[in-house]
Amino acid sequence: MSGENPASTTEYIQHHLQNLVYGKLPEGFERHSEVGGEVLSADTWTMAHGASEVAAMGFWAIHVDSMMWSIGLGIIFCWMFRAAAVRATTGVPSGFLNFVELVVDFIDGTVKDSFQGHNKMVAPLALTIFVWIFLMNLMDLLPVDLVPKLLMLAGVEYQKIVPSTDPNITMGMALGVFVLMLYYNIKIKGVGFIKELTMHPFNHWAFIPINLFMELVGLLAKPFSLGLRLFGNMYAGEMIFILIAMMFAAGAGTGLLSGGLNAQLFGEDTSGIFWLVVFILVCVVCWLNLKEKISTGRTVLLTLGLLTVAGGVFALGGGLMQWGWAIFHILVITLQAFIFMVLTIVYLSMAHEEDH
Repeated sequence: MSGENPASTTEYIQHHLQNLVYGKLPEGFERHSEVGGEVLSADTWTMAHGASEVAAMGFWAIHVDSMMWSIGLGIIFCWMFRAAAVRATTGVPSGFLNFVELVVDFIDGTVKDSFQGHNKMVAPLALTIFVWIFLMNLMDLLPVDLVPKLLMLAGVEYQKIVPSTDPNITMGMALGVFVLMLYYNIKIKGVGFIKELTMHPFNHWAFIPINLFMELVGLLAKPFSLGLRLFGNMYAGEMIFILIAMMFAAGAGTGLLSGGLNAQLFGEDTSGIFWLVVFILVCVVCWLNLKEKISTGRTVLLTLGLLTVAGGVFALGGGLMQWGWAIFHILVITLQAFIFMVLTIVYLSMAHEEDH
């Protein structure tokens, strides 16, 4: 969707799934835009305009939106919890301070139950992972068109505001956990870590190749499952929001009369003025009912009639679906942050165990 409105359902979906990417286009690459084509005379670092340019940029391209949103949410997390720590007293906490203390106590209890070693870094790491991923997932509850539309007015063509729907972010966090796993395995177990990889499950030198293969597969599966699980669940959730938004947008103009009235009043483009007028009329009808000027039965009939004219019956259905999925999705985003945190604790606990 290079313009403000999608030309098709496919273009709408592709636009919402496209990151804002900065990378290097190779010499000789032909760029296409609304004003014409351009053949690059040298390697050029620039923002990508479309999936074809992203593919040409290759591995070293940077997803600017994912980086900015994830770093920004990390800063917000640090600021919020630091503010709570500064305000903490020996008295009974209240408000936001009570919420922060509740989260800290919950994470601390989870770490004590799952982590069997002795490491002062694990609890702060678990807290950071849980809150940071929760905040990234929480961005999925914002209306899918709100931020991208606002940024398009500022000239930013693409924008994905949910960092956890980007496999680069989720796999980057999983690889960070993997590095810590290797570090503590080597630090605590030393040569014993090599023995775990080569002498288990068959404790005989002849089975070293088989043991090494099986143990390496299990070891490498941990970061991949950790990152891809979060990405897959959040990506699926975002896709459902996008599909419901398409139903909402498509249904908003499919009333019995709205298509014809809009065509007569505003030409081919559907105008928000028309829906604003209908919205004001619905509010007036409801206000008259509150003032007991008209009966409840007539209020329902008039409201349904106005919504039918404006396509609001379909829009109302789409809106209810959005709210229903958002309520369910609150559980999903919390659960995914919790699973990532618990698995991190478990993997680090296994790295601190001297016996396999």
